[in-house]
Amino acid sequence: MRRNEGLCLALVAESKDKTMQQTSLNVRHMPDECAASDQQTSGLAATLTLAAMSLGYGVVQLDVTIVNTALNAIGASLGGGVAELQWVVSAYTIAFAAFILTAGALGDRIGAKRIFMAGFAIFTAASVACAVAPDAATLIAARCVQGLAAAILVPNSLALLRHAYEDEKARGRAVGVWAAGASLALTAGPFVGGGLIALVGWRAIFLVNLPIGLAGLWLAWRFAGETTRHQQHRLDLPGQVAAIAALGTLAGALIEGGALGWGSPFVIAGFVLAAVFSVLFVWREARAPQPMLPLSLFRHPMFALTSLVGLLVNVAFYGLIFVLSLYFQQVNGLSAFATGLAFVPMLGAVLPANLIAPHVAERIGAPATIALGAALSAAGCLALLFIGPGTRYLAICLQLLAISGGLGLLVPPLTSALLGSAGQQHAGIAAGVLNATRQTGSVLGVALFGSMVSRSAAFIAGLHAALVISAGVLLAAAALIWIGAWSRARR
Repeated sequence: MRRNEGLCLALVAESKDKTMQQTSLNVRHMPDECAASDQQTSGLAATLTLAAMSLGYGVVQLDVTIVNTALNAIGASLGGGVAELQWVVSAYTIAFAAFILTAGALGDRIGAKRIFMAGFAIFTAASVACAVAPDAATLIAARCVQGLAAAILVPNSLALLRHAYEDEKARGRAVGVWAAGASLALTAGPFVGGGLIALVGWRAIFLVNLPIGLAGLWLAWRFAGETTRHQQHRLDLPGQVAAIAALGTLAGALIEGGALGWGSPFVIAGFVLAAVFSVLFVWREARAPQPMLPLSLFRHPMFALTSLVGLLVNVAFYGLIFVLSLYFQQVNGLSAFATGLAFVPMLGAVLPANLIAPHVAERIGAPATIALGAALSAAGCLALLFIGPGTRYLAICLQLLAISGGLGLLVPPLTSALLGSAGQQHAGIAAGVLNATRQTGSVLGVALFGSMVSRSAAFIAGLHAALVISAGVLLAAAALIWIGAWSRARR
């Protein structure tokens, strides 16, 4: 019996010895396997971070255009004319544009992930407030909060993408996907909004943000990495107040100019105050120890050019989206759902254009790609000049494709070029500058073009003027970026 026990113990010992030897061999190979696993996890985390950032930017862009198809329904439900409807649209973009620079600085100071998640939570809550608004004033106030949260989301999503993708080419492709998702939401907004209004009512266009917000928050919390915090960055509150005042008074003067007349004392005072606050803003930023907008960034030619081009492009695009929505519903008598369908061709061009834009930029350069996209959109605007009451929809499809396709082509290289011209320390601020100028363009476009069509008797003439102005600013953007690149090449 003892001999059998001894034999069993010997066999167990031998088995343990072999197991230890095998484990030792396995341990020798573990570094390579763990490294591969880490690379896979890192790649997965980057991809899901991109998904979260795309949801954040996408919901911001969705709420820019989804409201357009609801304008008639909101006006009928809450009361108000064209000026009040302009405020429903512009309240969002004014807050967006005015706060975005501070939001970028906040991300640099306390971490882009923290501020991004806070922005997503605020945006989702404000969307619910919009959905239950009992009157126009409450809706406009909730839209302001939405815009503030949108300002937090956009620059910090770009900062987190830069953190997740260190390789320049990989980052360029990621920005292309990020922009494609936003463009998809932007162009799908009228269609989605029209469908929700037809099925449920206009309040549903804001409730759709709830599941998007929850999904984006979870993905960001679970997979996004935190950026380096620069505690030395301080908030420039005087500069922030001056920026809000300048943009708000300018937009107010443009919006009310169409209704009250351009000679109205209120309108003239608005323009004067906008000029005063703009001068105060520049004066403050030039002297502040840590300015909200470091004016030194504009010494880089590509940074200055891409910021200006972003403003010009958005004047044209968002102004046209606003007046075309009114044209389809008020002039041609389309329902909200039919108006949404009318914008579907734009979806067919902008998404593939976003996806191919990084590859085009790698071949011909970012400036040439931006100029090509702007010129294509300008051609689409000029080709729409025949539009009038009762114009057949099929006659304008190609023009809508050209306008949106050009926009889809220029946005990714525009964004990448600006980020590339700023250092990592100013990544949040740089992204904020681009989006601040673009949203300022949106405010100006809606306010200016809306004032042109505020009187129904002159709607078509105002629409034609808006198309001519859009083509002009887009061609100016193409010329500026092309000349700037040519000047740099000669140095």
